[in-house]
Amino acid sequence: MKIWIDLDNSPHVPFFVPIIRELERRGHSVTLTARDAFQVCELANLFGLTYKRVGRHYGKHRVLKAYGLCVRTLQLFPTALIAKPDLALSHGSRSQLLAATIRRIPSVLILDYEFAKHLVLLRPTWVMAPEVIPSSAIHYDKRRVLRYPGIKEDVYVPSFTPSPAIKAQLGLNGDNVVVTVRPPANEAHYHNPESDQLFAAVIEFLGRTPNARVVLLPRNGRQEASVRTAWPDLFSARKIIVPEHAVNGLNLIWHSDLVISGGGTMNREAAALGVPVYSIFRGRIGAVDRYLVDTGRLVLLESPQDVRTKLILDRRARPVQPQQNAGDTLTAVVDNMVEVVESKCRLASRRAAH
Repeated sequence: MKIWIDLDNSPHVPFFVPIIRELERRGHSVTLTARDAFQVCELANLFGLTYKRVGRHYGKHRVLKAYGLCVRTLQLFPTALIAKPDLALSHGSRSQLLAATIRRIPSVLILDYEFAKHLVLLRPTWVMAPEVIPSSAIHYDKRRVLRYPGIKEDVYVPSFTPSPAIKAQLGLNGDNVVVTVRPPANEAHYHNPESDQLFAAVIEFLGRTPNARVVLLPRNGRQEASVRTAWPDLFSARKIIVPEHAVNGLNLIWHSDLVISGGGTMNREAAALGVPVYSIFRGRIGAVDRYLVDTGRLVLLESPQDVRTKLILDRRARPVQPQQNAGDTLTAVVDNMVEVVESKCRLASRRAAH
């Protein structure tokens, strides 16, 4: 069968890499499109993916977002027409969902944050979500909801192998407490300005800590420029460094002593790797993050005082390799996709026979 995957945001790249490989191993073909935003294309190149670059980001203004959605939907039409996919698959791509709906292509929308806003008038054929999210939080036909065990990051973390080369690449040494920091998604619809206040408190606190070294992962050039303007001395002293090119996020997290992030994916990646992680996200806390908090794998920073009292800046003793699980999550995700397409084919065959 033919599956069309749209890479809409940077976390989607490492997530879909093992899924693509597993689908191809089973004999299915995959068509990839990628939006030129948030280092999506740079990461796709890093992972050696073959894709078609389609569309870009239009900023945080609602009118521009709506305009950009319509433009990119039209730009995706040629892919839908030429590839003739049996299934459109994404982790929240609104433009692909709209294009698939118009072209009557069955779709699977994967989600792991139940409060994300999707298209009100358009609904995917199926929704796939982690088992930890309660059914009551997914407002969709329960017969069309697919489940998988664990969390999204369990799909690709098991295939990760650390590489120490990143330390030399970033100029890190054994004397520093390496803190990877991801600023809040200040252009997202769920952004809360309190996250920006916490981010500023984190930078100020780390800037005063003698042996702390911050590896900053801004979401775009505008965000990087804003941070450089606010703390020029920390950049000139290389207290804060920004990688010149896209890096393997898991590898950076693994070689960090702790992670502080205003977004969900990096927090969950750190939790999956067993790296201490602190969240400065101040939107509605989803079931996955609540699960990680309850199991002691994630700490929420909810005020500037929490930054001073809850952050533990210690060098961590890391094993040679991260603990691996059996890959059950990847298998479940791919099995779900194959099953929905095969069920569609069986139904079409029965109809043709009659």
